[in-house]
Amino acid sequence: MNNEKNYSKHIIVFIISSLVLTLLMNILVMPQLTKPKVEETNYSFFLDKLEDGEITLVQVKDNQIKFKVESDDKKQVYVTGRMSDPNLVERLHKDKNVVFTENFEERNILLEFLVGWVLPLVFFIVLWNILMKGMAKRMGGGNAMSFGKSNAKIYVKAQTGKTFADVAGQDEAKEALVEIVDFLHNPEKYAEIGANLPKGALLVGPPGTGKTLLAQAVAGEAEVPFFSISGSEFVEMFVGMGAAKVRDLFKQAAEKAPCIVFIDEIDTIGKKRDGNFSGNDEREQTLNQLLTEMDGFDGKKGVVILAATNRPESLDPALLRPGRFDRRIPAELPDLNGREAILKVHAKKIKTEENIDYNAIARATAGASGAELANIINEAALRAVRNDRKVVNQSDLEESVEVVIAGYQRKNAVISQKEKELIAYHEIGHALVAAMQKASAPVHKITIIPRTSGALGYTMQVDEDEKFLLTKEEALARIATFTGGRSAEELVFNTCTSGASNDIEQATKIARAMVTRFGMSSTFDMVALETVTNQYLGGDTSLACSAETAAKIDTEVNDIVRKAHQKAQQILKDNIDKLHELSAFLLEKETITGEEFMAILNKESNNTL
Repeated sequence: MNNEKNYSKHIIVFIISSLVLTLLMNILVMPQLTKPKVEETNYSFFLDKLEDGEITLVQVKDNQIKFKVESDDKKQVYVTGRMSDPNLVERLHKDKNVVFTENFEERNILLEFLVGWVLPLVFFIVLWNILMKGMAKRMGGGNAMSFGKSNAKIYVKAQTGKTFADVAGQDEAKEALVEIVDFLHNPEKYAEIGANLPKGALLVGPPGTGKTLLAQAVAGEAEVPFFSISGSEFVEMFVGMGAAKVRDLFKQAAEKAPCIVFIDEIDTIGKKRDGNFSGNDEREQTLNQLLTEMDGFDGKKGVVILAATNRPESLDPALLRPGRFDRRIPAELPDLNGREAILKVHAKKIKTEENIDYNAIARATAGASGAELANIINEAALRAVRNDRKVVNQSDLEESVEVVIAGYQRKNAVISQKEKELIAYHEIGHALVAAMQKASAPVHKITIIPRTSGALGYTMQVDEDEKFLLTKEEALARIATFTGGRSAEELVFNTCTSGASNDIEQATKIARAMVTRFGMSSTFDMVALETVTNQYLGGDTSLACSAETAAKIDTEVNDIVRKAHQKAQQILKDNIDKLHELSAFLLEKETITGEEFMAILNKESNNTL
């Protein structure tokens, strides 16, 4: 009802505005457009035309004479000054073609009506239709009267085509959703004991972990209609439109029950209310309507609300309470077994060799999301096509990992021999420091081939097993490894370059986390000095301490990095011969494996720190 009132209001405002603009146009503009063009001339020209009989209309005033000349189908109006001519009236009277008039202007009433009223109104009507079609298209409707209609996409099993078999690496999330599927299949079993179906389940996790895929799989397993809509589609230009769309969505869902309603990026409309009163806040009205609708429908009818977000900390507490979103289901980054399973699922869609080692690829992609793993498989297939092969092999997958991590190879990059040598020592510095520490991950690959990400080379380390905790020894070993590149530059070339900028950033980040969040500080003990926001979107941090404490934090972070730097320098000094030998080998080969690196390193025994 509110939508119809708003629409009628907009029509009335538009009609009044159009009439006012048309009236002003007729008053101010039309007289200038319809006024005949007048040229000034002299009195002798007037007399000549009068004698020739070409003047048809004359208007005589006290100080001027206006006359119309018609000759050869041409009409022109002239004006001239009036002279002292006593015989003027007599000469005009003798010419039978001359007509005297007080109102000289000729008017074409039909033309004035068409130009002054019809054309402007047609223009405004066309403009209205264009505006309304644009709004209707933006709101997902086919016409302007579809304000407030939900534009949720409705799928059935044949359209989604997704089941739990298509979802890998999210076993815990699937287990939490199985009960919802069972309820939709057998509601009587739960109704008999008096249990209600959870009204809502919130899927949270980093981007690319398969939250939308999980929702589609639930609909596919339950074989019920699946309503899919994004939170941003509720946000409209006119106040009340978003709330109307929420009402319409739940009305459709009630008619199609049992069904699943999936709202993606629900944080768009579900953000915390700040407490400031605003009667025309469209987002808050939409959120309030969503809360009301979730309270208003009967859970026994089989309408399940699934929502996804990667910013759960920004959601309103009223939205998360039991009775609305009863369950919070995390869709975290997959572990080692999960990554291997995801790679195998996506590999079924392409042709591969039989001896593919998916475990090796999974170990090299720690921290990768399901979307990134799918991209790795696709990049491997593209590489196989570029190399004129019909199937994907292990080398394609390994190269695709590097493409996703560091970008494509810059084959046309021209680097001088001196800089290549410096880069080789830098990367071997990283690898050598890592290899000589017990708490470091084994070196998997070293390369000095430039990449499109801007890296001139890199050292890849791969843990043999999946790790979920970071010990203090491992953190210090990582920092020392990061400082190994700069240490090699200082030791061999007695200089330092900008190539260590990313190493410095990573080392500082770990050292600061040790002090402020991990409780690994010798000064502050187990005190949280920093908070993490948007944990699924980069994990930005903000200090929660005084300025004096912040200064002490900076001092301790600097101290940790300095000691790690000194440790890396000492390792390289103790193994200077190996540093030269391995750098020369890398400079010659440009890319070496971890096995080749360790074979050269283990030719002679070295002290392990």
